[in-house]
Amino acid sequence: MKTEKQVMSLLWELFNKLTWLNGYEIKKYLQDYKPSEIHCIEYIGNNAESNVTKLADVFYMTRGAISKLSKKLLDKGLIESYQKSNNKKEVYFRLTEKGQEIFDIHEDLHKGFEKRDMSVFEQISKDEFETIIHFAAEYNKHLENEIAKLGVDMKAAGIDKL
Repeated sequence: MKTEKQVMSLLWELFNKLTWLNGYEIKKYLQDYKPSEIHCIEYIGNNAESNVTKLADVFYMTRGAISKLSKKLLDKGLIESYQKSNNKKEVYFRLTEKGQEIFDIHEDLHKGFEKRDMSVFEQISKDEFETIIHFAAEYNKHLENEIAKLGVDMKAAGIDKL
């Protein structure tokens, strides 16, 4: 069991360091924004015709919670709402110029994370990658089965998006 514990310990340590380091960089450049706001901006920037329903589904939040979040983004001038001429019922969102700037900073940060870590990935052989991917997929399936045993709907609980 020593090897299994070592693997779990290293994975946990890796996750914590990656989360801390990326969070440190993100906070440095996007300190005025909450993670939920940044993720919402990211989704709207990547998906045309974003609306409350789509955002609620993607983030596993209630429509009311998304309405509050989108109101904050509207008030900060990061998004704007619009309606289609053929559908006055539905309200859609798009990024403003200021929202696009936040989106671009976030994208640049992620590209920087990839570049920062590329030296590690360049050292890994195709066979090693396949082993890592196989392990992660098998462990992921195991955890999904354990969650299912608890009677939890992963999608409804937002677990599949972690």
